[in-house]
Amino acid sequence: MYFIYVLKSLRNGKRYVGSSSKQPEVRLLEHNSGNTKFTSQNKPWILIHQESFITKNEALKREKFLKSGQGRKWLDEAMNKK
Repeated sequence: MYFIYVLKSLRNGKRYVGSSSKQPEVRLLEHNSGNTKFTSQNKPWILIHQESFITKNEALKREKFLKSGQGRKWLDEAMNKK
């Protein structure tokens, strides 16, 4: 299984889109522990969206979409519905 996940910074409202073979909750803990430069400077993070895929290629395609203009718009609309 592969996952895409979307994090939101409680510090400044920035969004982070990532993909991994690890569960999104595990990645959230890793990001909040300060292991990567961008996410360490904007923590704490919360998980606001996740999706699972059978193949890595499917997950990477979806991650690329969510990082595009259309994908950011889709996320904005989806998050406003929740």
